[in-house]
Amino acid sequence: MEVEIISRESIKPSSPTPLDLKTHKLCLMDQFLSNAYAPRVLYYPLNQDDLSSAIDIDHIVSKRLQLLKQSLSETLVHFYPLAGKLTNNFSVDCNDEGVYFVEAVAKSPLNELLIQPDPNLINKLCPVDGSQQSGQVAGAHVAMVQVTSFACGGLVICACISHTFGDGTSFSSFMKAWAATARKKTSEEETIFICPNYDASSLFLPYEDDLFHQLRAVSNASYTRLLETGRFVKRRFVFDAKAIAELKAKAKSSRVQNPTRIEILSAILSKSIMAVVNKKSGSHKPMLLSHAVNLRPRARPPLSEYLIGNIVWYTNALFTEEEVDLDGLVWQLREAISKFDGDFVKSLQGVGGLLKLSEAIKYEAEACSDAKNRVIFSSWCTFGFYGIDFGWGKPIWVSCVGFGGSILQFSPIINLVDTRFGDGIEAWVSLLEEDMALLEVDKNLLEFATIDPSPLKLAKQQ
Repeated sequence: MEVEIISRESIKPSSPTPLDLKTHKLCLMDQFLSNAYAPRVLYYPLNQDDLSSAIDIDHIVSKRLQLLKQSLSETLVHFYPLAGKLTNNFSVDCNDEGVYFVEAVAKSPLNELLIQPDPNLINKLCPVDGSQQSGQVAGAHVAMVQVTSFACGGLVICACISHTFGDGTSFSSFMKAWAATARKKTSEEETIFICPNYDASSLFLPYEDDLFHQLRAVSNASYTRLLETGRFVKRRFVFDAKAIAELKAKAKSSRVQNPTRIEILSAILSKSIMAVVNKKSGSHKPMLLSHAVNLRPRARPPLSEYLIGNIVWYTNALFTEEEVDLDGLVWQLREAISKFDGDFVKSLQGVGGLLKLSEAIKYEAEACSDAKNRVIFSSWCTFGFYGIDFGWGKPIWVSCVGFGGSILQFSPIINLVDTRFGDGIEAWVSLLEEDMALLEVDKNLLEFATIDPSPLKLAKQQ
């Protein structure tokens, strides 16, 4: 797939940010996140009903690109930190320099990519390369976008925000607001999208004292200790509704009578990866499973889903036994996640927040010292990406990106994403190349999952 960059520009807010909002302070959890980007890619085919002749394609694409730029500019009035730059002082300089915006053209039809998507080719659709997991904080763009038009008139929108600024929920709020603005929707329900809440730094107070710097060093050391170096690859393991139902029945126990989709898929993938690691090493290796947990719905009362920032923390479960049943894995994962309850969220707020967070950081450090490997899970389910409609329909597919074949120092990561109609889940698994070769032939996993099916095929099955 050949992709040509047509232009690079900055999309600024349609009206200037007031002086009293020029500095956006990061919250406590933001301060522990690196400047990493996790691009989400949305694929929009051209509806043939919109087309009366081949000549119309260029006109339609041009109008849609202009609409995307104009509506983004209007959206940034409310999401003004996204038009700024990160600083070294745990803040965003809301200077209205704009969102980094790339316009590109692919000379092939969109279906040619969707028949058999290659994560490394998907990188060409992104404003930040898939191998660029982190970088210098000061001066970095908070948000970046690339829009690629295809020969058939289809559009692919890839967007990302710095993880230092916000989590997946924050990103989802921005994308929904951008789409609602493009559609000129003013209903009460959709107006909420364009009213982000920036109270996170008032609830979860930021720190810069000696204790904070000590804990940040401990947290960074824990993360880097279990990084693996090599050529990472990414594959999609797709679980349909039937497979998920079968796994739920298999994982059900007296301790967990109603396992969730996320719990059972985390369990079976963990079990398979443990087997891969043990087979490769020839002996059992204790493994740490880390799950990103959205704290908003766990607060009492729940925090607004439009609260911007990293309102998440990672729960950790250490598995030391060589053989763990699926129901046992589910139970241990639920036990670990259940510790992040309303009392935990409340304890992170106010002046004592850092002390409470220090307990979680120290526990993670102890678990990392006992583990030999780590797998990190992040669920994008329920973010509503398949509902993002800019005025020409909903995306036919939503994807992650690959690594481009680079040698990296990285942790195995699994992103769980809803399928188009919400009844299945795509697990985007990132592993070392040699580990993936073993995982791809794991019979226990392949009994329930299909590897890299075409999104077009999945759509036709509905």
